[in-house]
Formats: sequence, structure tokens, C-alpha cells
Amino acid sequence: MRTAIQLWTLREHPGSQDELFERIAAAGYDGVEFAGLSDPVETAERLQSAGLLAAGTHVDAEAIQSNPAGVTDDLATLGSPYVVVPYLDDDHFADAAAVTETARKLDELAGSVEKPLLYHNHTHEFVPVGTETAFDRLIAETTVGIELDAGWARAAGRDPVTLLETLSGRVPVIHLKDVTAEGEPTELGDGVVDLQAVVDAARAAGTEWLVFEHDDPSDPIASMETAADVLSSLSIE
Repeated sequence: MRTAIQLWTLREHPGSQDELFERIAAAGYDGVEFAGLSDPVETAERLQSAGLLAAGTHVDAEAIQSNPAGVTDDLATLGSPYVVVPYLDDDHFADAAAVTETARKLDELAGSVEKPLLYHNHTHEFVPVGTETAFDRLIAETTVGIELDAGWARAAGRDPVTLLETLSGRVPVIHLKDVTAEGEPTELGDGVVDLQAVVDAARAAGTEWLVFEHDDPSDPIASMETAADVLSSLSIE
């Protein structure tokens, strides 16, 4: 498995993209996951110059729907192996009918682009829908892959290890996020997520990329470097 950082973590970095990519590479990451598409040609050149790979790209569902060919072209330029729908609001998981429609929409989006499409969870997908949760119903009704966010799953009261076992073969990318006992994002290694157990389960599930993300770090660069140290201490290979 390879390691990457979701660039949303570093959105407040004041320097240039060149400087940012160099710092990411120096910290020991293999790649980055993009939070949206911007200047793909120049970005791809800078990525290559830093010796980094693209782990995937977050693209809003509306952007994919409105211009699937353009999104496909941009992903190819970046060398991005996956396109990830990063968020759908609560209404998409309000009841069984809504989840069925969401599954249909995701399958339709997946068919419109030439890269595998993944869905990234937060906590609100784990609301009860009848005798199951909306998330469980979603994975049963859609064929798309899942970018499991281990931290948000744990914050929602679910065991990410068990989820990875259930999703084996459908989770090429995971977000290795840590959260407090109260469910708030925290520095990797400071929270309640059993990181090594998640890594082991991810490996068994066929995961290719472990992507670190911190939604609101007080010091993004320090957070990135701390996470890199934690990742280096885990048994990832």
C-alpha cells in the first residue's frame, strides 16, 4: 500500500504549489489526493517534478454530472486513478427511498466517467433506515467503490475494521483519519482509532492507498509531518 495526504488538510498553506508538493515528498508521502480540479496540466507537471503520484481526486457530483468528459480528461492529465464523490447531503440518506435513489445516481455517475468512481463517507450516512443504516443499504444497492473514512466511521459508532471486512474488494482508497472519543478530528495517533488494525484490515481488503486527512488542523504542515511519522511507525507493506 502507498501513502498520500488529502490536500484539503493543507488548504491554508500560504506557499506555492511547488513548495507544498516538495514538502509533502520530503515528509515521505508517496502521493496526494486532490480536493477538486484546478489547472490539471500545470499541476501534473509539478506533481511529477516532486516525484509524487495522484492517489485520487475529489469532484462534486454536480461537476461530474455537468461535464463528465471534461472531468475524465482532467483525471487522465493528472494521472488520477480514481474520482471520488466527497459528499452528499443528509437528504440523500433520509429514508430507504432516498438511499435507493442515491445508489442509482452514483451508478449513473460512475457510468459517465472512464475512471472508477468511489463514494467518501462522513457520519450522516450511518443514520438508521428501517432495520439497517443508510450506509449499509447504500453499499448493498450501488456498485460503486467506497473510499472509507475510518475516522468518520468511528465517530458514527461503527468499527472501521469490520466495515473494511464487509467492503473487501471495494475499498481501493481509505482515509486514515483519527478522532477523539467525542468524534472530533484530531492528530493521527492522538485519537481512538486503532490505526494498525485499520491498516491490517485495509491490506486484507485490497486497499491500494492510505490517505491521511485532518479536517481542521491548527498547524497543517505540522499535522502533515506528524502523520507521516505515525505512518512510518505502522506496518503498512
